[in-house]
Amino acid sequence: MEDNIKSRVVGVDISVKRTTYAIVDVRGNIVAQDCFPTNDYPDVNEYISVLSEKILELTEANGGYDTIRSIGISAPSANFLTGCVENAANLPWKGIVPLAAMLRDRLGIAVGVANDAHVTALGEHAYGRAHGMKNFIIIALGHGIGSCIFSDGRAHLGYEGFAGEIGHTTYIPNGRECGCGQRGCMETYCAQKGIIITAKELLAESDKPSLMRNLAEINPRTIAECCEQGDELAVEVYRRTGEVLGFVLANYASIVDPEAIIFTGGIANAGHWLLDPACETFDKYVFRSIKGHVKFLLSSINNRERDVLGASALAWGIKEYSLFK
Repeated sequence: MEDNIKSRVVGVDISVKRTTYAIVDVRGNIVAQDCFPTNDYPDVNEYISVLSEKILELTEANGGYDTIRSIGISAPSANFLTGCVENAANLPWKGIVPLAAMLRDRLGIAVGVANDAHVTALGEHAYGRAHGMKNFIIIALGHGIGSCIFSDGRAHLGYEGFAGEIGHTTYIPNGRECGCGQRGCMETYCAQKGIIITAKELLAESDKPSLMRNLAEINPRTIAECCEQGDELAVEVYRRTGEVLGFVLANYASIVDPEAIIFTGGIANAGHWLLDPACETFDKYVFRSIKGHVKFLLSSINNRERDVLGASALAWGIKEYSLFK
C-alpha cells in the first residue's frame, strides 16, 4: 500500500512586479503564502536561486518540504508544452528561458509552467465561476491580454502551445505599435497602455472639461473612478475600449462557441463601464445562432489568490517526479 502520498503542492505566480508563492493543500486551502519583487533579479539564474531558497524556507516552516508533491508556475508568455518562458515582453529575462527545468534541477521535484491565462482557466475551472463548465474562454485584462480556451473539459493549447493569443490578433491593420512587433493588435487598444493612449487621445481631441485632466496619473483604475463621478470623457474611454473588446470577442466566440467568457485582471474591475459596451457590440457581431447564449462573467476568486490557486491546480495535474525516491 502507498504510504507516502504527498498532500500539498506549491503554486507560484510570476508577475511583472511581484512573485507570489504559496503552499496549497488538496482541498485548495492556502496553508502559507509570501512574495518578493520580481524585478529585483534581472539575472534569471539569480532569480531561480532566490525562488528556490524561498520555497524551501516556506515549506520547511509549514510542515516540511517532504510533504510537497510538485510545483506549478504561472508566468507571462510561458508555454506549458515546453516548460519555457518564451520571449516575454514585460519580464526582465529575454529570449527562451527553460524555467521548469531550471527549478526542477534546483529542487528535485516535478515543475509545471504555463502562461497566466492558462493557469487562470485551471483555477476558475477548479475553484471559480467555470466550475462544472466544459467549454469556456478566459480573458485576462491587465498589462497585456491573455486568453485560454477550455474545450471539452481541458485547456486547448494548440500545436506549439500558443493557442488563445487573442491579444495579438489584428484589430486595425497598421494601427498602434505593439510590444510583440506587430501593429494594430487588439492588446494595443484594450490592455493597460492602450486604454491610457485612448484617454490621452480623447483629451487632446476635445476641449470638454474632464476630471482626467487633473489626475496625477492616468491609468485604468483612475479612469474608472472618474466614470463613477460622471465624467463624460472617462465614460467614452471605456465605451471605445468596450467596443473593441466586444468586436474581437464576437469573432472569437463565433469560432469557439463557448458557454461563457470569464473576465479577470485589474482592468475587469472597471465593471459595467467596460462590459456594457462590450456586451452590446458582442451581440451586434456574434454569430446569430449563439447570440444570447454566451454569458459574460467576472471572476469570483479573490485577486490575490486566483493565480496561486490556478498554479496549484496546474501542479496537481502534472506527473509526479522526485529525485528523492
